[in-house]
Amino acid sequence: MTDETPRETFEHDPIGHAEARAGMTVGELADEYGDAGIGASALHEAVDVYAEMLGDDEVTNFFGLAGAMVPTGMRRIVADLVRDGHIDALVTTGANLTHDAIEAIGGKHHHGQVHAEGKTEREHDERLRDEGVDRIYNVYLPQEHFALFENHLRDEVFPPLEAECEEEGAVSIQRFTEELGRANAEVNEAEGVEEGPGVAAAAYENDVPIYCPAVQDSVLGLQAWMYSQTSEFTLDALADMTTITDQAFDAEKAGAMVVGGGVPKNYTLQTMLVAPDAYDYAVQLTMDSPETGGLSGATLDEARSWGKLEKAARNASVYADATITLPLVVAAARERVESDD
Repeated sequence: MTDETPRETFEHDPIGHAEARAGMTVGELADEYGDAGIGASALHEAVDVYAEMLGDDEVTNFFGLAGAMVPTGMRRIVADLVRDGHIDALVTTGANLTHDAIEAIGGKHHHGQVHAEGKTEREHDERLRDEGVDRIYNVYLPQEHFALFENHLRDEVFPPLEAECEEEGAVSIQRFTEELGRANAEVNEAEGVEEGPGVAAAAYENDVPIYCPAVQDSVLGLQAWMYSQTSEFTLDALADMTTITDQAFDAEKAGAMVVGGGVPKNYTLQTMLVAPDAYDYAVQLTMDSPETGGLSGATLDEARSWGKLEKAARNASVYADATITLPLVVAAARERVESDD
């Protein structure tokens, strides 16, 4: 190669060697990641984008939360983002709302095992079945907590919604999640539960809508269906699309933090298909591959081709376990934003 050969795509900044030392803040560690390559540089970029989203008061922040994030310990992070005004619309699964409510009313998730010593995985799970314990990879949940959850719904959540349905014919899923948040907060306080009231309660107390478009795909949805068989309670599955679309229409700028894939990811991103503009910022935390053509693994650049992101949008994707990356990205971005205030 001669000196006359142009290097149009060559990046001149050399790779640096990240420093990790005692006493570093998360933000300082994320800055060190920026000197490195591969996933480290991607996480650093995600922090940059997310910090800009959170630091701009004109940005309406949409948050998609899929996967087993609540039962694996990410509940407080999301609830704090809601309480501190960093989430304007939350799109999540019925499963996350189920586990959030269980914690709010006194249930707990526990550390568990994928394999028990001396047993195959199947034998281990057969034993858990006999003992009445549900397994989420290496997290255990005693089944009696679902009975506690069912009673909570039937005593505290469904009756006021049933009364509304008798007058109006149906309630939206967002109205359902709002009432769930109210009940979680009130029972949590009345019972003096040591664990905080959680995500739905924080959303209720701060007027942040929670959208759960696939609520049927969960224990929460199963309980709603069973209650509807003997009452006037019913859900309007399409009503929330008006509310979330209105939020997109009214946004000066819009940003999306997408944790995991599935319905929450698509529902969050597709909102911009019927809005005059698209997302100005987007961060994706995922482990899904784009090669299958599925939405969960689709890149944010692919979303740009659909008009879900602006052509000039800032976006970043981090391919790693979200229980590792979400706390890092949130802590580093919040450190940067709050230090600038």
